[in-house]
Amino acid sequence: MTPQPTADPRGAAEDPRGAVETVFRIESPRIIAGVARIVRDVGIAEELAQDALVAALEQWPRDGVPDNPGAWLTATARHRAVDLIRRRENYTRKLAEIGRDLTDAVPPEEPADPEDIDDDLLRLVFTACHPVLSAEARTALTLRLLGGLTTPEIARAFLVPEATVAQRIVRAKRTLAARNIAFEVPYGPDREARLGSVLDVIYLIYNEGYAATAGDDWLRPGLCEDALRLARVLSALMPKEPEVHGLTALLEFQTSRSAARTGTNGEPVLLKDQNRRRWNRMLIARGITALGRAEATGAPGPYALQAAIAACHAMAHSYEETDWRTISTLYALLAARAPSPVVELNRAVAVSMADGPGPALEIVDALAAEPALRDYHLLPSVRGDLLMRLGRTAPARAEFLRAAELTHNTRERELLLRRAAEAGAS
Repeated sequence: MTPQPTADPRGAAEDPRGAVETVFRIESPRIIAGVARIVRDVGIAEELAQDALVAALEQWPRDGVPDNPGAWLTATARHRAVDLIRRRENYTRKLAEIGRDLTDAVPPEEPADPEDIDDDLLRLVFTACHPVLSAEARTALTLRLLGGLTTPEIARAFLVPEATVAQRIVRAKRTLAARNIAFEVPYGPDREARLGSVLDVIYLIYNEGYAATAGDDWLRPGLCEDALRLARVLSALMPKEPEVHGLTALLEFQTSRSAARTGTNGEPVLLKDQNRRRWNRMLIARGITALGRAEATGAPGPYALQAAIAACHAMAHSYEETDWRTISTLYALLAARAPSPVVELNRAVAVSMADGPGPALEIVDALAAEPALRDYHLLPSVRGDLLMRLGRTAPARAEFLRAAELTHNTRERELLLRRAAEAGAS
């Protein structure tokens, strides 16, 4: 597995506790994945990672933040995994069973199988997406382990009660332990059976990095990087799967805009206001190549359709020159293939650019009764934008204020409040 950059500890001496929390949020997926490879239990691996966090909270304020805090947390968690195995099992028998030197906690060379992947994060994704778990449990567990999301954040992302998410995560970990599910990337039909769920959770992890559901930062680049890397690995591993290439293309296109999506102070920059000269042309080229592979290997699925939409944006020289008619058509196809209120809301935005805000407002108003969108901040945000374009500034202001109340992301709230103020001034 390629070494990943760790958090920068500079300036952490003034706030060791803050440094611990920041580093742990960034490094926890890799720590859990590495430990799970030793203990073969994702629930125990998460507990050991938390133990390492507690140790850091005790030691760093007293001894100072280490030069490589991520490596410190990983080593601490692995040492605790070794101690746990020594306590619970006969050391020699366990050593033979898992085939690694637990004294140093260093994994051995992997078997020279052409389809094997030396990537603990990908192993963790496939393990968490085992078919013994429900689709909802797979998603919640993976976002918890790999996305580093808290239970409240996952609940907000899926518009369900926190207690429901907590139960799903606990039951999922218990089920994996009780069934003794192997910590591995499966082969053949087993891999194909889990692929859909794996693609879904990679996409969800990316989305959390692309527009964080909560916190002070709108972007979480580390999550985007991990998700894109995993998608690329899968593309190389499964070259005949169109949706793998479709997802990879989508993430390449989306990532190409990253530098232009925030301002100098980290504030969000809307698509229409972005400086397209800052878009990464190399990533756009990679996206075009991946989309071509998706189209060449089969009928377009939901991810390939979303990638085609992203390609329309990537190839337009300006917001106004975007081929909104094609995007509207692609969203209609996507709604037919994978219907959801969120897809319909996105289609409304495309319709507003192709046919005007009036027809789009009819679509949005029809979504108002959707239970899944009741607390979804983007519904009033889109409605506010449409009302502004229709010259109805007072109700537009009210919609932006409601959207600001619903979002849990500080940066996005600031943007929505600014738009409400602009509507009020108009």
